[in-house]
This record gives sequence, structure tokens and C-alpha cells, in this order.
Amino acid sequence: MNIIELKGINKFFGSAGSRVHVLKDVDFSVRRGDFVAIIGQSGSGKSTLMNIIGCLDTPTSGSYRINGVEVGNMDKDSLAELRCKTFGFIFQRYNLLANLRARDNAALPAVYSGLDSESQAKRASELLESLDLGDKLNNRPNELSGGQQQRVSIARALMNGGEIILADEPTGASDSKSGENVMGIIKSLHRRGHTVVLVTHDSRIASQAGRIIEIKDGRIVSDSRRSSEFYELEDRVENAKRGRFDALKYGLLESLSMSVHAILSNKMRSLLTMLGIIIGIASVVSVVALGNASQAKIMRQISSMGTNTIDIMPGRGFGDMRSGKVKTLKVGDSDYLGRQSFIDNSTPNVTASGTLVYENRSLNADLSGVGAQFFDVKGKKIAKGRIFSKDEVANLESVVVIDDNTRREVFEKEPNPVGKIILFNRKPLKIIGVTQKESNPGPMSDSMNLWIPYTTAMYKINGSSDINSITVKVSDSVNSQVAEESIENILTVLHGKKDFFMINSDSIKQTITSTTGTMRLLIACIAVISLIVGWIGVMNIMLVSVTERTREIGIRMAIGAKQADILQQFLIEAVLICVLGGAMGVALSMLVGFGFNTFSTRFGMDFSTASIALALACSSAIGIIFGYMPAKNASNLNPIDALASE
Repeated sequence: MNIIELKGINKFFGSAGSRVHVLKDVDFSVRRGDFVAIIGQSGSGKSTLMNIIGCLDTPTSGSYRINGVEVGNMDKDSLAELRCKTFGFIFQRYNLLANLRARDNAALPAVYSGLDSESQAKRASELLESLDLGDKLNNRPNELSGGQQQRVSIARALMNGGEIILADEPTGASDSKSGENVMGIIKSLHRRGHTVVLVTHDSRIASQAGRIIEIKDGRIVSDSRRSSEFYELEDRVENAKRGRFDALKYGLLESLSMSVHAILSNKMRSLLTMLGIIIGIASVVSVVALGNASQAKIMRQISSMGTNTIDIMPGRGFGDMRSGKVKTLKVGDSDYLGRQSFIDNSTPNVTASGTLVYENRSLNADLSGVGAQFFDVKGKKIAKGRIFSKDEVANLESVVVIDDNTRREVFEKEPNPVGKIILFNRKPLKIIGVTQKESNPGPMSDSMNLWIPYTTAMYKINGSSDINSITVKVSDSVNSQVAEESIENILTVLHGKKDFFMINSDSIKQTITSTTGTMRLLIACIAVISLIVGWIGVMNIMLVSVTERTREIGIRMAIGAKQADILQQFLIEAVLICVLGGAMGVALSMLVGFGFNTFSTRFGMDFSTASIALALACSSAIGIIFGYMPAKNASNLNPIDALASE
């Protein structure tokens, strides 16, 4: 029975005036179990004929059948499957992958046939041992002689059974002794039932075949049979049976394994490819972390000024030159506002500047007359002692609460100044409490501040019933903008006109949040530029990688890799490089953040899980988007052109 049938095969190369007719109406068939040698001088067309038989190339016209199936009707993946399961190639130049060990080179066809890893390794080892290479299983091609490399390629040809062995000048790159050994192996394969088609220009080699076909100038000029020995195939390899899901999982795992191996085999190139991604991701994550820390710091500073508070000031607004002369705000206004349902607390404020005297020390200080609610409104915490009560406010008690700056400046040798008497503008005040140190720098963080009952400030310090401002704390359940409008309406009615303005801490917070968000976005966009450079670098390096590895792609296709296998491998490789680069970029930014937070006291970096997850997602997306085109180019290569690449 014929296993190979060719009828009227023609092959042209080039076009128009440069068109060359390489094969001319070639007709012949090969019986199963035969040993055929195709002989001819260089340029006769024998190698082109071999490539067509091996489904590495296609004829321009004519019919080619394998086991009665028309090859011309097959798509690329069907041809790849045919090469994988039917043919075994023995190349003149061995075509081993330099970064794989002998066993892995021999096992490679089984990767594309779906055989599991354990079975791959076992069969490859058995084949190599049968070819006297049992002690060379872990050697790479550059650690083997020419004859040994050819025997590895023979083991590879037999990995999936190799029903048809195609040997293209198998002794051309070997010395005479190695050539004899190779021919001995090929003849033994024929006796074991493999159909052998051998191409050579050496008549001595051809004479060892059972049938010799001579080709000259693209035509068969002679076809003679020397022997009628046909053998049944002994070593049949069963194809792996897998469901669609298992096949997909297996393919992904194998592609992942090959991609990792390729990355590790080219460490410097992979690292250079990652460099742009590392810098880009580190920049973006660091900028976001800086923005988060800065925003959080500003929010803490605003909170230290009072959470959800509104300050009511006399005058028309900031910069009003008459504001100091406007005295329309009264204690009654504060009391009235304090009774509103949407306000938790309201306190009048009276300010004074003067000289603080204690023993033989005299210092400038700022004094504020406030209500008992002030400390709750402004979020002030007491470190020692207590705050004054409503009764002390009502009774104009000469008590004072000082801040930590005053304690350090005035009572540096006395850890607890509670109970001490100080003079402010010659008026005695008894210290009853000390506030905690401000954790965030603010407008009052460097000055010395004193707080006394506003009644005491009005009548004992200033000698006037005027107040400077009112501070209210809005209920948490009430929108601060709505509360601000309500306060404006109430005071306008009470005063008969609008002679005041308000400072809403929530409005300040929203404005600063918006501003810092905008600045962070702007800086992040600048950082993204470096990421874009990294993206382009990935694509360029992957394109270069495809060019450098064109021969490898050709080898993989020749032994059965489908377009999807090549696309998947290179795409996974690009994604892995980008994900690893992203992870290294995140690690670099974390390292920078650790150093920054360790040595910087004024600024910090606050990393968020969301930004890190987004960075890694971006890395994966970069690999998929910018790795797809090079991977697609690799999968679209013509096997015969790829094999011819240097």
C-alpha cells in the first residue's frame, strides 16, 4: 500500500521575469515500509521535493497524498499535526535547540503531541540509551560531537513514532565513521518498519537504499529498485487522548515551562527587557504612594484644625481691611447657634497677644478665650490635667490650659506644670491642663498657645465684651455645605445684614483633596511616560527575539508546533517578562519607600494595595498588548523559511 503519492508536482519560486521552475511534473509514490533515496546534484530540486514531502513547503500545483489524504486541502494546523504524528525529521545540520539538554531536545515533539512530562522524559531517555547516549542525557548540543548530535536528532525523529523518516543529507556534516554509524541506524530503522526517504548527492550513500530516484533539473530522470524489502512498523506510539479543557491546561503549562526556560536561558536580554517596565512601574507606584502620604498628611493637619467645623469671622472676607473694626459678632450669636439641632457645639473666640511671665522668664505668647466646648470642637487632646468647665467659664475663673510648646519653653525642667501660676499681661492665671503635642505641623504648631475661658479673656484681659470669632461643630449626619447656608441665613437675620464670612473646614478639605488628586494625577501621567517607554521596549525586544529565534521557531514548527503553540509561547514569555518586571518594580518602590520613611521625618510614602494590584495588572496588560504582535509574527512564519534562517 502506498503511504506517499505525488502526481504532477510543480514548484515555482519568484515571480514575473525572475520566476524559477524548480520542480517539473514530478510523479512517484512510496510504499509503506520502503527505503527510498532521492539523489541529485546541488540545485537539482531534491531538497525542495523533500520539504514538500515533509509538509514544510507546498507545491505550486499537483497532488500530494499521505495515507490517501490530500495534503493540499489541509490548513496550517492540520499540516503541523501531520508533521508531529507522522514524520520524523533527520536534518543535515541537526537543528537542535542550543539551550535544551539532549533529553529535552529528543522529547520536544511529544510536547506538541500532548504526552505528559513524565512519559516524555521516560521515552526520550529510552531512545537516547538505545542510541548509546545514556550518559549524555543532560548534555547540551555544544557539549556533544557531530555524530552524537545527529543521534539526538534521530531520537527526536522517533519520539512520536516517526512512521515516515525524512533524512536530508544525514551524513553531510559528519566524518566518515560517524556517517557510517548514522547510516547503520537509519537502515536499522527501516528494518523496524519505518518508511525512510533519504536525500543525498552521494551515490555511495544512496546505494544502501532499496530504491533510488534520481532527479535532475527538477525532473525525475531515473527510478530504480535494488531491493524489495518492506517491513511492518514495530514501534507504534499511541497518541495522547485529552479532553478540550485538559488539552488547553496542558498546552498552557507546557508553554509556561518553555517560556520560563527561554527567559532563564537569556538572562541579560530578559533583564534589559524588564528594565523599562521596572522603572515605569516603580515610578508610578512611588508617585501614588507619595501622593497618598501627602494627602493623608494634609487631611490630618486639617483635622487638627477641627473636624467638620465652621469658623465665623467678622468682615466681608479675607483681605477685608475693615474686618478688625467690625465688632458685630456677640456671645449671644454663639449661644443661639449652639441651640440649633444641626450643630453639636458652638464656642465664641477671643484672642489676645502679650507677654507671658514665669519666675524670671518673659516670653511672647498668644492667648485665646474659648468656651468649654472648644477642645472637643478642635479635637484637642489633654496630656496632663484637665480642661476648664462651663461653671469656670460662667464665673470668669482665671484658669488656663497651655500647649506642649509652652510647657517645653517655660517649664523645661518641670515635667508637670499643672497648678503653677503664670502671668499674662500682668494677670495671674492658674495652669489646670496641658494639651498633647501636635503630631502634624500646622499654623499654630511653632507658637506658644494659651486657652482660658472666653469670659475671663473678655473682661479680665481685654476689658471688652467683643468677641473675635465663633467656631461651630456641625453634626456628623449633616452636610457641611447645607449647615453653612443655614448659619448664614440665621446670622443675616440676627444682624440685619451679612457682615461676616465663614471658613468651612470641609470645603478646605474638599479643595485640597481635589488639588492634591489633580497634582498626583499629573505626576502619575509624567511617570506613565517612562512606562510607555517600557512598553515600546518590550515590543522591540520581543521583535528582536523573534528575529533571533527564527530558526528555533522553524525547528518547532517542523516537529509539530501549531501556530497557536508558537503564539502562546511567545505571548506567555512577553507576559512573564512584564509581570516579573512589574513585581520587581513594585519591590523597588517598596525599597525606596522603606528608605524614604526611615530617613525622612517630614514626608513619607503610603503604599496602597489597590495601586500595587493595578500596577501588576498593567504589567500583564503590557505583556499581552505589546507582546501580541511579535508573537503573532512568530506564529505566521513559514516553517521552511524559518529553518533556512541563520
